[in-house]
Amino acid sequence: MSGGLLDVPRVRLGTLPTPLQPATRLSDALGVEVWLKRDDLTGLGLGGNKVRGLEYLLADALAQGADCLVTGGGPQSNWAMLAALAARTRGLDTTLVTFGTPPAQGPVGNHALAVLAGATLHFTGDDDRSSVDRGVDAVCADLRAQGRRPYGVHRGGATGVGALGYVAAGLELAEQMQENGFRPRSLWLATGSCGTHAGLSAARVWLRPSYDVVGVTVSRPADECRERVRRIADDAAAILGTPAQPGPPTVLDGFLGAAKGRRSPAGDEAASLVARTEGVFLDPVFAAKAMAGLMASVRGDTDVSVASPVVFLVTGGAPTLFTA
Repeated sequence: MSGGLLDVPRVRLGTLPTPLQPATRLSDALGVEVWLKRDDLTGLGLGGNKVRGLEYLLADALAQGADCLVTGGGPQSNWAMLAALAARTRGLDTTLVTFGTPPAQGPVGNHALAVLAGATLHFTGDDDRSSVDRGVDAVCADLRAQGRRPYGVHRGGATGVGALGYVAAGLELAEQMQENGFRPRSLWLATGSCGTHAGLSAARVWLRPSYDVVGVTVSRPADECRERVRRIADDAAAILGTPAQPGPPTVLDGFLGAAKGRRSPAGDEAASLVARTEGVFLDPVFAAKAMAGLMASVRGDTDVSVASPVVFLVTGGAPTLFTA
């Protein structure tokens, strides 16, 4: 670990480093050299990219003397489920705020796993996803009135502190690139709440690697993603004392499908190809859509050009394979 990251509190949750693997059969199918960064194998619960940010957010909560964690998302939020698991490993109670109403069939997927982890669930009764962040703030206020010490985090853990997990991942990737003797031209990922993209962007400005970071938006308009990625990356850089973003991040639009949280035909096609060539499952609502964006760009169907080699971030989310 380098620089200011050594001075930032961190709890160890993940099994790191995660593998960086050549995807030879997928590369043959696409006509471009692809390597997979396997952050589906981070180790906590069923793995996933959110484990990295939780190492810093949970440490921050403990440093502030928190006795409970309050966060949230959708009923199938990988972030919310992993946050509940992480908090329990350090003895913190967890309240998860979820938009909408309880599902008629009862808890399934990530919702069921969060309940298994002992989380208290609070439904906003409002289908607007932004109601989650308002709900987190309201629950924190109620808990403080009861004498509790909550640590509140909005959707996805997308803060400067949370983004430090992927600044550290950028350092990890740099070491693996050196070990494998290759220089990727681009690093592709799904961009949702924008914290993962922001951390990788902050690492890129700091380390100046060979690759560009390309996010495929899976939840928000591309312009909103660019603004959020830049703001969160600058917040992370301010914590570390590293340079701010010199320009807008690259975010590719057009692969959301019918809606956030719903699978898409292009995503399903991409996920099927990766499973059949590499034996790796991509979740249908995040990574699969990002792979669809990469595949379309290789074909020349977008304004983002692709040159070999490419790294693709497998972000996990296994429970959504059975619910989306």
